[in-house]
Amino acid sequence: MAGGDIVTVVESDDDYGTPGEAHVEIVGTLSPSVSSARWSPDEELLVACTGDGQVLFMSRTFDVITSAIMTDDDLKLSKHVSVGWGKKETQFQGRGAKAKALRDPTIPEKVDEGRLSKNDDGKRCTISWRGDGAYVAVNFFSPGSGNRRVIRVYNRDGELDSVSEPVDGLEGSLSWRPEGNLMAGIQRFADGHVDVVFFERNGLRHGQFTLQIPKDQPEAAEDLALEWNADSTVLAVVMRDRVQLYTMGNYHWYLKQEIPCAEYAQVEGRWTLPWFSWHAEKPLLFAVAAPERAVWFEFILSIARGPMCGGMGDVAVIDGRTVKFTPFQTANVPPPMALYDVEVDYPVTDIAFSKDGSQMAVLHQKGMHLFALEKQGPAGRRAAPKLLKTIPLDNFENKCQLQIAFAAPSQVQVLSQDDFQLQITGWDFDQELMLGEVGVGLQAVTLTSADETSAEEGTVVQDRQRNITRISSEGNGETVVLGKFPALLPWATYTTFEDQFIAFGLSRNGHLYANSRLLVKNCTSFVVTDKHLIYTTSNHFVKFIHLTANVDELDVPLDDPETDERCRSIERGGRLVTAMPSRMSIVLQMPRGNLETIYPRAMVLAGIRQLVEQKEYGAAFATCRTQRVDMNLLYDHRTEQFLENVGLFLDQVKNAADIDLFLSTLKEEDVTQTMYRNTKAGVVTATTQQPAALTTAPKASKINTICDAVLHSLKAKKNANLQNIITAHVCKNPPALSDGLQVVASLMEEDETLAERAVEHICFLVDINKLYDHALSLYNLELTLLVAQQSQRDPREYLPFIQSLHKMNPLRRQFTIDDHLSHHEKALVHLRAIANTYSEEVESYIVKHQLYPSALALYRNEPGPLRTITALYASHLRSLSKFRDAGLAYESLGDYPSATECYLKAGSSSWRECLFTSSLDPSLSSDQRQEIASTLADALREAKDWAAVATIQAEHLSSLESAISALCKGYLFADAFRLISLHSRPELLESHLDPGLLDAFSSSTEFLADCKSQLKAQVPRILELRVKAAEDPLAFYEGENPFGTRTGAAGGDIPDDISIAASSRVSTSASLFTRYTGKGSQVTGTVASNVSRATSKNRKREEKKRARGRKGTVYEEEYLVNSVRRLVERVEGSARQEVERLVCALVRRGMSERARAVEGLMSEVVEGCERAVGEVWPQQQNGEQQQQQQEGGEQDGQYEGADWRPTGGDAVLADSIEAMRRGVGKPVVKKFERLSLLGGR
Repeated sequence: MAGGDIVTVVESDDDYGTPGEAHVEIVGTLSPSVSSARWSPDEELLVACTGDGQVLFMSRTFDVITSAIMTDDDLKLSKHVSVGWGKKETQFQGRGAKAKALRDPTIPEKVDEGRLSKNDDGKRCTISWRGDGAYVAVNFFSPGSGNRRVIRVYNRDGELDSVSEPVDGLEGSLSWRPEGNLMAGIQRFADGHVDVVFFERNGLRHGQFTLQIPKDQPEAAEDLALEWNADSTVLAVVMRDRVQLYTMGNYHWYLKQEIPCAEYAQVEGRWTLPWFSWHAEKPLLFAVAAPERAVWFEFILSIARGPMCGGMGDVAVIDGRTVKFTPFQTANVPPPMALYDVEVDYPVTDIAFSKDGSQMAVLHQKGMHLFALEKQGPAGRRAAPKLLKTIPLDNFENKCQLQIAFAAPSQVQVLSQDDFQLQITGWDFDQELMLGEVGVGLQAVTLTSADETSAEEGTVVQDRQRNITRISSEGNGETVVLGKFPALLPWATYTTFEDQFIAFGLSRNGHLYANSRLLVKNCTSFVVTDKHLIYTTSNHFVKFIHLTANVDELDVPLDDPETDERCRSIERGGRLVTAMPSRMSIVLQMPRGNLETIYPRAMVLAGIRQLVEQKEYGAAFATCRTQRVDMNLLYDHRTEQFLENVGLFLDQVKNAADIDLFLSTLKEEDVTQTMYRNTKAGVVTATTQQPAALTTAPKASKINTICDAVLHSLKAKKNANLQNIITAHVCKNPPALSDGLQVVASLMEEDETLAERAVEHICFLVDINKLYDHALSLYNLELTLLVAQQSQRDPREYLPFIQSLHKMNPLRRQFTIDDHLSHHEKALVHLRAIANTYSEEVESYIVKHQLYPSALALYRNEPGPLRTITALYASHLRSLSKFRDAGLAYESLGDYPSATECYLKAGSSSWRECLFTSSLDPSLSSDQRQEIASTLADALREAKDWAAVATIQAEHLSSLESAISALCKGYLFADAFRLISLHSRPELLESHLDPGLLDAFSSSTEFLADCKSQLKAQVPRILELRVKAAEDPLAFYEGENPFGTRTGAAGGDIPDDISIAASSRVSTSASLFTRYTGKGSQVTGTVASNVSRATSKNRKREEKKRARGRKGTVYEEEYLVNSVRRLVERVEGSARQEVERLVCALVRRGMSERARAVEGLMSEVVEGCERAVGEVWPQQQNGEQQQQQQEGGEQDGQYEGADWRPTGGDAVLADSIEAMRRGVGKPVVKKFERLSLLGGR
């Protein structure tokens, strides 16, 4: 390039050149030289910078498209004005900041002139493209550019966009972040430290951070290069003998890895930068190369965390030579800070924790350190890590140390690279020596400490063949293959559950595996505790899977955080840092780097259940109170255990206010069956364990059971737990206020101070007005006065009343109190005791408060008062138009005229009683009795009780002709024949019976003909409507088809996202409801209609339309189906029996042709009903199948959105469709049996 030649190297193949060789060609020369060149990301443009300051834009065929000359005029393009981004002057200084300490942040303290670094000879030029290829930056030094190094930004057309502001010590390295927001460069200071500085596209500075230069080899940073990875998350700083990888979190730059590459950087005895390149697609894959060799490295971003079970949430973060250590159970320190900063001599490579969380091992390229993790203080907080042992690795400089893991206490195994071979060596910190190589030939890729749930010591590795192998810590490191993943999984965690080894692994594309089973495809991070697999998803949920010994039984929850405790929404992009089952919490890190500790409902409920099972009621109560969990769970989870250990519960909770809180939150609902249903497979709750015979028994009140148990335990501690005793009484269902007040009354005799405290407490729990009334109902005036004093009542209201009660005798006082409280039944008892006999005061009180049933029961053994009260009650019933009951009362008193009058007004329901009492009334004449009988016959005729009419006409009015006519109208022809024979009146057969038969024949024939015509008209119309609904449901539900032609068998073009299921209760885009009503559901909009039925007024209008079932409306089918059902039920009900009796009577009178005609017509109607039932209700073949379909439909309805219900007019249409879908059941049609005398079969 110094000569300006552009050389192409083409790998040869069979068609070009000699196989196995490369074709080298000089395609052109640029004068005087080529300082730098770079292809665009799409490889369509080549930008080259010459030694004389020209920038050339060439095509892929090396044709010059445009060029630009870098001159002094370029510096005039941008007038940089800094607003002090990130400066101290722009930050909030607090209220105490003085005005003199403030300065203008736009005026810098020192103005850079762009002086060259002493390490920069001005010859280096760097070109870097933005990730999208729209802009390119050139870092070039020319004496004509103000004698400083300038970064110029050009667009793809070669037009200058901006130039950088002057920066002293700026060197030639440059790398544009693929995201495009920052350009990274190198700034070297006179004191020797080096910063990575960032520029925006407009040339302004945008922050910086200081490089961690090796203290023992500062010359390694004399020449530097920068390279961003593909996803802009890692910045590689290439030095002479090493490569440093930096990442940024929460605006802090961490040195995550330092890879030694001295052997790649020395060429013929001189130092040069190793060739470094990131992979274009895989973000953390890069290559380091030299003329003789090339090595590929691939990293993953993992979290060094301590044990989950029994640990303290220990997490360590690597930042160069600093280990940022934070035990989250002790403190949640936001990054980039940490609770403890542990310094080591060299940049850290890896960190491991022991199984019991008591030790931490730190690995770097020069050695290993063992730290003790101890607790301090009575609270058991984590102390600062204490250095125990150090093992130097100076004799292993030719190895690249990669990973470290604990094999046993104070024993570790290290994965390292040596001459392109991966090997694992064992080390003992106690003896400070190497134990030798273990796992020979495994080709391990990942090395992990054994899980804390395993009883065996050793490490677990994953090799290139995807095998999972345990390496023992004893002997020569024996290996045991535990399983195999379906693919090489970078993130893996191992656990032992119920003596079964389970390996969980996560691939780079988000596939989470349990052994070989694929669980989910959108996982972003995961951790494993002793009970759960916890993972986050790309849908921004954190989910919990209950561990099982069989991985095929792992139940993956749905995305339903509203109803499933195993799913919870989190902030977008959150990743799991650690989990603390003892604290029932997890720690999440957001994309910006900040931490968030949350308490997921699944972990909280699992912890509470475990505490209840361990009888740790105090801790369980505190957790429920802190996490706002319904405290009924303390009882419902283990009901019998709780009742047996109520005393233990009270001793552990201790605080009286906490016990009151528990009692006041009790409810009859079993929360383990509703809001806190256990989602772990195989768990059988107490409710499901009960025998079927016991479920029908009346259930005792849960609240009262708990309160009684608490009261029984507190009997011995009455004074100490007085507050809880009163609360237990008051919290019963219904509240036992009287019992609570009785406790207060007993205390008034023992200790007035305690009594006052008790009254204050009970007044706090209950409405003071109700409490005052209950105290008054106990007839204890002192207690009533004490309660009244705690209320807000005016003493002028209750003091005169209480004083007047003091002056009364006990019985009068009790009557007055009960009457005041509207306890009239009790007051009547006291009033009877006062008078000691029946008096006018008693009678007036009974009449005033209508206490007749109570008075009858009270005076049932006193005949005189009983008759008087009965007469009053009869008069009262008569005034309420309850004539039948009043007639019974009068009849019991022997008042037959009044009884007859009441029975007569009662109508057809009491005609027998009325005829009886009228016969006993001596004041009535014979004509008057017949008039009463005639009136009753008319009433029964209106009620169509023809048998009763015939009885009155024949037996009481002596009108046999009218009786025969009534029986014929009721189709009671056999009774008519019997009456004619009984009274020896054969002439009535032709004069009255035969005309009745002919009238009945005419009526039946007309009715059956109407039934036939109705079936012929309505059944085909129902089938026609159903065909229309199936062909084009949108048009059927009152809307034109906006998608063109009709759909159906001819083929239509309704979009796939349109719901056409008539039973659907939720819409996706344009359902039947939205099409018909014009109202969208909660998630979609309408299609075309503008009709709205959302108001109550429109709902009533829609209900009227549904009731009418007018032709052409959506309710027509439902109306017709119900009409056919009513017709079939009428035919199968009274019509069949009436026709059968009519046919028999016609045959008896010799009218066989008429009988045959009406019988044939009835047969045709029954056959038509059978066909109609089969066509109108085809899907309901039997009751069992229909029930199964309905139950299946209810279960299938539990989908997302099933809770949505339409409102207004939409609800009427929804009810109509739901009624049509479910139906009432297919009507039954029996076979019609013809009379054999007429030739029937």
